[in-house]
Amino acid sequence: MKIAMIGGGIGGLMGALYLSGSGHEVTIIEKENRLGGRMNFVERDGFKIDEGPTIVLLPEMFKDLLAQAGIGQEQYELLLCDPLYTIRFNDGKVYTKYPDSKRQEEEVARVFPGQEEGFRRFMAEGRERFAIGKTAFLEHSFVRRSEFWTPGNVRNLVALKPQLSVKKLMVRYFTDERLQLAYTLQTLYIGGDPFSAPGMYSLVPFSEHEHGVHYLKGGYASIVPLLEENLRARSNVIIRKGEMVKRIIIENGTAKGLELETGREDFDAIVYNGDFPTVSRLLPERKSKKFVPSSACLLLYFGLDRIYDDVNVHQFFIGNDYAKHMKDVFTARQKPEDPAFYTFHPSKIDDSLAPEGKSVLYTLIPVPAGSDINWENEDEWISKVVDRMEELSFPGLKDAIEWMEVRTPTDAEAFGLFRGGSFGIGPTLLQSGVFRPQVKPFEVEGLYAVGASVHPGGGIPIVMQGAKLLAEQIERDSLRERRGS
Repeated sequence: MKIAMIGGGIGGLMGALYLSGSGHEVTIIEKENRLGGRMNFVERDGFKIDEGPTIVLLPEMFKDLLAQAGIGQEQYELLLCDPLYTIRFNDGKVYTKYPDSKRQEEEVARVFPGQEEGFRRFMAEGRERFAIGKTAFLEHSFVRRSEFWTPGNVRNLVALKPQLSVKKLMVRYFTDERLQLAYTLQTLYIGGDPFSAPGMYSLVPFSEHEHGVHYLKGGYASIVPLLEENLRARSNVIIRKGEMVKRIIIENGTAKGLELETGREDFDAIVYNGDFPTVSRLLPERKSKKFVPSSACLLLYFGLDRIYDDVNVHQFFIGNDYAKHMKDVFTARQKPEDPAFYTFHPSKIDDSLAPEGKSVLYTLIPVPAGSDINWENEDEWISKVVDRMEELSFPGLKDAIEWMEVRTPTDAEAFGLFRGGSFGIGPTLLQSGVFRPQVKPFEVEGLYAVGASVHPGGGIPIVMQGAKLLAEQIERDSLRERRGS
């Protein structure tokens, strides 16, 4: 088949690897002058730092999916973060997470005495739920909804506790609200509200202990040139950058081709790898569906004249009213005045990111998507965050800064992310599993989708899994057509 891939994000690149490996001819058409989508570097004066994703979760899935696409483990290096990260609460209490249950139980006993039994139950029940969720949901698409609503799947779904929020589920394990927070904030990794995201997303904090939090040496975005090199070595792959698709051409219920600036080009199948809600721009004849965006992020990138060796690579800083921050982001959609935030200091374990003796630092602040906040006028608000960073963990930070760059939700929306949300559509109950856009999202033959807003969801390994589901669906459809002919 001759397949067009609209967009060269991680889902598009992995999808192209799988499809070309099966003998299909794939043409990637990317509007930017680079591939990678959200995976990119901020580079300046010999410094580089990931612009987007930083934490590598589900390392075995990550490695296995790359191997299936033809990328061997000798081509990249994953480093286990040990400790995983530190959470600094507003009362001064510090809780550190570790990659094994024994040390974590000792940390729970030290910081939150009396909560150890709850942690043991959390891990034991999480192990059961993870096995169910992986096989029943992550590894299957639900193009036909009827295939989802089987007695077995319903039992599996109930076992994942979707009727409870992650917050309410954690109350069953921990009586201390700070410990509940420590095992709910991970929904923010995929742009979800810890107070309302379905309980199935509690598998994220479970997986951190069970599988570890990893760092890709050289930065997460270093995987992009590796994938591009592999694709360019294949004779049945064409990569075209800096080209805009104007419209997807549908005739008689079948996707037939694309309208570009240079005219029409015909294809046997079309895959959309932009942020899924924005596909409506290319399908003006279809009524666009309303989606709830994920949270957005205000991102700060720093080049520093020193390395902070005594901090963990990943840290979370909790403000004075975390619940109010989440309400500001997900309900009131207003700027949080006392925000929690996350810092990423990879130079502690990777000296390739900055000149000798110097370092990079990244700060992420959850903020509302689709709001009317004018971030260009918020220099004072940003300065207060930097002040808190210096006070709580990075002494002398302001003097150490050689340069700082800011990326806002406005920038994200201009890039093509739905309403400026950083993680695709939000992980609400009615935007998860069978209710999420599928790899074959419309009753249109030959039209497919892949990416963070498409099942199984966000997070790099999960999007890679979605690319595998995409390739499997196209293979099934192709086989059915050949048999029909």
